[in-house]
Amino acid sequence: MIEVLVVDDDVRVARVNAAYVEKVPGFHVAAEAHSAAEALHRLETLSRLDLILMDHYLPDETGLAVVQEMRRRGLQTDVIMVTAARDVSTVQAAMRQGALQYLVKPFAFAGLRAKLEAYAQLRRTLDGGGEAEQAEVDRIFGALSAPSEPGLPKGHSPTTAELVRQSLMNAEGPLSAQEIAERTGVSRQTAQRYLKLLERTGRARLTLKYGDAGRPEHRYVWATRI
Repeated sequence: MIEVLVVDDDVRVARVNAAYVEKVPGFHVAAEAHSAAEALHRLETLSRLDLILMDHYLPDETGLAVVQEMRRRGLQTDVIMVTAARDVSTVQAAMRQGALQYLVKPFAFAGLRAKLEAYAQLRRTLDGGGEAEQAEVDRIFGALSAPSEPGLPKGHSPTTAELVRQSLMNAEGPLSAQEIAERTGVSRQTAQRYLKLLERTGRARLTLKYGDAGRPEHRYVWATRI
């Protein structure tokens, strides 16, 4: 089993991410941490730890500062950044400090699963040992290039899909494309496109709201709410 430490300042988010990890065969959550200090404590006290899912925005330090301190202490545990930080400077810093993957919040389970499966494939490749010819080197680096969100049609963004999905899941009732657009910051046309995708795949259902005149308004609700 690959032992994982889930680091996130939000306890609820940490639990969701931990539940996601446990759903992927071959992975086990060893512990959760909600601050930089707690993460470093877990690193020092756990008997075995293979991988950290590291949030960047922590209450006492940044996730990258934790990675820097880990390396200073000689701890070589692998890191996948799982964070809402999407500025290029942070992504670049993560790469330079040795983060193997970078997953931008919000994301669906499929996005995290793809990253974890790519990481598992990398470990299997590296466990073979020995010397590597160019083809083998290419396979090692290629193991980290798995798509982040399998199953989305071409031209659809995993991040946007997750924003729309979360808006529907958290809504108390049906929402229109305009209301989704206002909640997510995307255009009404983009919201409508992703809502139709969710409807086609059975995750959202279309309802009609009739007014005094004109065509009924299309409104969408998360399927489990019906």
